[in-house]
Amino acid sequence: MDALQGRTPQIELRQLRCLVAIVDEGTFTDAAIVLGVSQAAVSRTLASLEQALGVRLLRRTSREVSVTGTGVRVLAHARRVLGEVDDLVGEATSGHARLRIGYAWSALGRHTLVFQRRWAERHPETEVQLVRTNSGTGGLAEGACDLAVVRRPLDDRRFDSVVLGLERRMCVMAADDPLARRRWIRLGDISGRTVLVDRRTGTTTEELWPPGSRPVVQETHDVDDWLIAISTGHCVGLTPEATAHQYRRPGVVYRAVRDAEPVVVRLAWWRDDPHPAGAGVIELLTDLYRTD
Repeated sequence: MDALQGRTPQIELRQLRCLVAIVDEGTFTDAAIVLGVSQAAVSRTLASLEQALGVRLLRRTSREVSVTGTGVRVLAHARRVLGEVDDLVGEATSGHARLRIGYAWSALGRHTLVFQRRWAERHPETEVQLVRTNSGTGGLAEGACDLAVVRRPLDDRRFDSVVLGLERRMCVMAADDPLARRRWIRLGDISGRTVLVDRRTGTTTEELWPPGSRPVVQETHDVDDWLIAISTGHCVGLTPEATAHQYRRPGVVYRAVRDAEPVVVRLAWWRDDPHPAGAGVIELLTDLYRTD
């Protein structure tokens, strides 16, 4: 067949399903049974796909059906496309049976496990999945989650949010840092140090310190890289208390910062598409944070 020139072939899902069925079942007759159509319809559908692509995909004899070299490559793509379509349909039609809660660096701190267990007991019909996405919206804008735990205001009218509670700020430092001997520190104790921050998702900015006594700031975008760098002793970090519960690592310690404002923890969602389970999540999480 001559390859089509000057236009993009219009491929339909039914054509891809037909190709996969023929190969999987081994004959046009068996493919017709699986697809619930006539054998003639299977032949026509395959012919239309080959015509649209301008290539031969299958060789058919009286005894067997074999796949051409090009057909092998097209078949692999067809399987991937059909799998993604199935995932898309499942996402759209059964999304309420699953609840994805996104977060950037740390989820719910010491409340994480308690929340998961109590949710499973009270709402067994809705599975909860925690999804870490290092974005300013905790994965909401990227479509990675239905709700997101965020620790900075979302200045985006597409989203709504509610305050769950407050978390102390902690300073994380190398275990052999002189400040690690203390039970708590003040912001002034690290004003002459290098502070490693994530401007995309983090809650630490130079404005925490008064002008003239602000530390040197360096950037990172990954919590593991952040911890590794801090463990060398060349820098320190400030973080919500949840990080201290979720990322306990050898070589680093967390100390409370006594004079720093606490971090506000919010639960956010799409304003025009709230998840039905959202009210239950808010009720449970605000109760957990209220017990702090």
